[in-house]
Amino acid sequence: MSSSAAKLGIDSSIGPKPKLRALLVEDNQLDAELVLRALRKDSLEVSAVIVQDEAGFTEALRTHSPEIVLADYNLPNWKGMEALTVLRRQNLDIPMILVSGALGDVTAVECIRQGATDYVLKDGLARLPEVVRRALQEKCERGLRRQAEADLAKKADELARSNADLEQFAYVASHDLQEPLRMVAAYTQLLSERYRGKLDENADKFIGYASEGALRMQVLIQDLLAFSRVGRANGADSMVDCNAVLEEVVKSLGPAIQENGAVIDYSNLNSANLPGVWADRTQIVQLFQNLIGNAIKFRGEKQPVISIRAEKTALYWQFSLADNGIGIAPEFADNIFVVFQRLHARTEYPGNGIGLAICKKIIERNGGNIWVESQAGCGATFKFTIPLRGADEKDGKA
Repeated sequence: MSSSAAKLGIDSSIGPKPKLRALLVEDNQLDAELVLRALRKDSLEVSAVIVQDEAGFTEALRTHSPEIVLADYNLPNWKGMEALTVLRRQNLDIPMILVSGALGDVTAVECIRQGATDYVLKDGLARLPEVVRRALQEKCERGLRRQAEADLAKKADELARSNADLEQFAYVASHDLQEPLRMVAAYTQLLSERYRGKLDENADKFIGYASEGALRMQVLIQDLLAFSRVGRANGADSMVDCNAVLEEVVKSLGPAIQENGAVIDYSNLNSANLPGVWADRTQIVQLFQNLIGNAIKFRGEKQPVISIRAEKTALYWQFSLADNGIGIAPEFADNIFVVFQRLHARTEYPGNGIGLAICKKIIERNGGNIWVESQAGCGATFKFTIPLRGADEKDGKA
């Protein structure tokens, strides 16, 4: 038998279009016939090529495009497992089933560990069709999974590009709007100062509306700029000491804390310290400042008490910031994180409704989640997670 081609060539097609193209690595004609007979008994239509060395195997891969490889473990000049090397070298995902006369359990397990799909003993060929079908089904599922992963990666890339474009647009648009708006605000203020009382009452009212609208638009643009900057390049991430951050935030919010008699407690569970987290320090300061500032702003009748805690899990730090303020109805728990969404009129509480949207963007930039647990009139607990990375995987300390 020639070692070059494998033209023991059995073409056992039934019908014009065979349902299964098989490549047999086998040096025994009778054994090859028995393998094919076992497949045909189970109504599989097979087109088969038989090879017994690497040259023939490589050629058959090119010309036959097999869907399955059935390989004897030992051949005179080649080993069936060496077919795996050829398949991997050509980056082909073709299931390979060992069909051998004798194969110990230890050897069989080792072959599967190295990449063989399964094995069937030649005295148990009745189970071969089932093994082949299972192998082909697993290959189909792998293909579908790879396609789904590729589609998901493509959509993620497209979304990232779209988000980057939107962030750039928001930044440029907001930045470019500031100059003409400053001019509008300055001239309406000048009109108000120079002509108040010199025109009729309606004119004073209209000028006041224009001046107030321009100033409010300036604040909105500044907030939009702050929101767009969260997604833009910032300083490099590093280990951030949350205790130092909160000391800075409490100092920054000192006037509001003093005016409202607020109590800020951030001793952590059984420890005196909050953890360190791997993030951008400026953004973590902004995160806590927005959350604590909101807790003070939306206070109830009682003295504001704000408690900050952190708990470590296997994958992340989970922070909670609980207050005793006016609370949030559950149906609005998602809306409050949407940019420019407000639950109260400006006459009740100042602001543009962007602080929590910034918090959400900061947390998502760091791969975490943020949510609120609350009932109207019963205070609110904001919770957020920050994944463990780098040094904080060891002990979570800065």
